[in-house]
Amino acid sequence: MAPLRALLAVVAAVLLARPGGRVEPPAPCLLPPVPAAVVDGFRSPWCLWCGGNRGLEYATAPGTPVHSGAAGTVLFASTVAGTRYVVVGHLSGLRTTYGRLATVSVVQGVRVRAGAVLGTSGSRLFFGVRGPRGRSGYLDPARYLLRPVGRPRLVPTDGSPGRQVAPGWPRHLTCTAREVAR
Repeated sequence: MAPLRALLAVVAAVLLARPGGRVEPPAPCLLPPVPAAVVDGFRSPWCLWCGGNRGLEYATAPGTPVHSGAAGTVLFASTVAGTRYVVVGHLSGLRTTYGRLATVSVVQGVRVRAGAVLGTSGSRLFFGVRGPRGRSGYLDPARYLLRPVGRPRLVPTDGSPGRQVAPGWPRHLTCTAREVAR
């Protein structure tokens, strides 16, 4: 059994290897940056200069702490055209952008953990995800956000009331990406 595992590990490394010989890490799941409602979803632009929404817009109370979606390094923490932004680069190559911040509490170059406070929000928060450098298109952040899910169960279709889920029913977290960035 051990030789088979070793062979599978070598095959997986070869299939996942990039031209430079490095293995591409799996895409991360991200923690939501704030506990608030999304008021404007992702709308991919038709072209590089066309309109759209290149991320998610959250309705936040001013002063709400904004958390890093995953561990990484702060690539940018400053103001652009009077608006505060923080960009975090992650091991997977993804970059997350936090915009319309009221305050910024990190500096460029610092390493942050998943959930670290990056600053505080204004009345709205922009949260965006971009691909790795060289493939820098905007991605729908909702695809990468962790969300709790319960065990699937059948529901009556004849109008009768269904069984109630037992209190404390085990729940787990999932997202469409493969694993959580560490």
